[in-house]
Amino acid sequence: MSQMNRQIRLAARPVGALKPEDWSHVSEPVAAPGEGQFAGVTRFISLDPAMRGWLDDRPSYLPPVGLGEVMRAASVVEVTESSHPGFAPGDLVVGSFGVQEQVVSDGRGALKIEPSLAPPATFLGALGMSGMTAYFGLLDVGALKEGETVVVSGAAGAVGSLVGQIAKLKGCRVIGIAGGAAKCALLTEELGFDAAIDYRTQDVRKALREHAPDGVDVYFDNVGGEILDAVLTRLAMHARVVICGAISQYNNETAVQGPSNYLTLLVRRARMEGFVVFDYAPRFKEAAREIAGWIAAGRLTVKEHVVKGSVDDFPAVLQMLFAGENTGKLVLELE
Repeated sequence: MSQMNRQIRLAARPVGALKPEDWSHVSEPVAAPGEGQFAGVTRFISLDPAMRGWLDDRPSYLPPVGLGEVMRAASVVEVTESSHPGFAPGDLVVGSFGVQEQVVSDGRGALKIEPSLAPPATFLGALGMSGMTAYFGLLDVGALKEGETVVVSGAAGAVGSLVGQIAKLKGCRVIGIAGGAAKCALLTEELGFDAAIDYRTQDVRKALREHAPDGVDVYFDNVGGEILDAVLTRLAMHARVVICGAISQYNNETAVQGPSNYLTLLVRRARMEGFVVFDYAPRFKEAAREIAGWIAAGRLTVKEHVVKGSVDDFPAVLQMLFAGENTGKLVLELE
């Protein structure tokens, strides 16, 4: 193990889009693991839109990352040394270890993974928080029923690509909203979506009238803003709008753009509900078993966008999320 640990820490509260000066690149000595601890090297780091919200000093479902603290992130770590009874050298472990090259942990919140079941990056995506978010957001919050029409925004992203495929597995018609012809082709030609709408070149409301003439039963929203407003105009009776995220609003320097068409909820007797996936933690194993079964049977396609680099590349790779440059789950693999 190297004697120095490279880390990315939060240097300033960002205003609007993230900037290089919002981060500090730090090296500090590596501590040896004590009794009941293990040490390891980071192999993969998860990049998620929610990270932007963790940087703002305002109430949320998690405390904000503190100034000067290591950036919060889920990662896969290979254990190199252990004084913990539950972990041995060579184990691969997933947990919230932060953006750093090396880790010393007491094992709380850490789970051993079996790389023979899936590539390690998949345990940060389809078999990690992305999969849990798609599964419980669609099936529990969205209360999906067979034969319904489902629309998902951010459909080529880590969560959206899974939401659409799970809805198809459950016998629904699925329409994805994404940016660019290549992403829309991926949705219909590879992932089995019934239709795709390119929000960059198409009129979303007009396209929804075409593809969902009887209305939208479940809308899984990852982007907020104008797209949410457009879908609200097309809700079916007793529709459910699942608020997962609002990536279009995270870098706003002014007030968040709220839905102006919310009265459709009244007219259509619909509901709009947000959720936090951690509330479903007691049921994660249930979801992981079903998702793993779908993957093994070839019924669910996992899309991962793995960028190889160093810890110092984290700020630039994170920006890919907000530029719409990733397809599927974005992961930084440390070389």
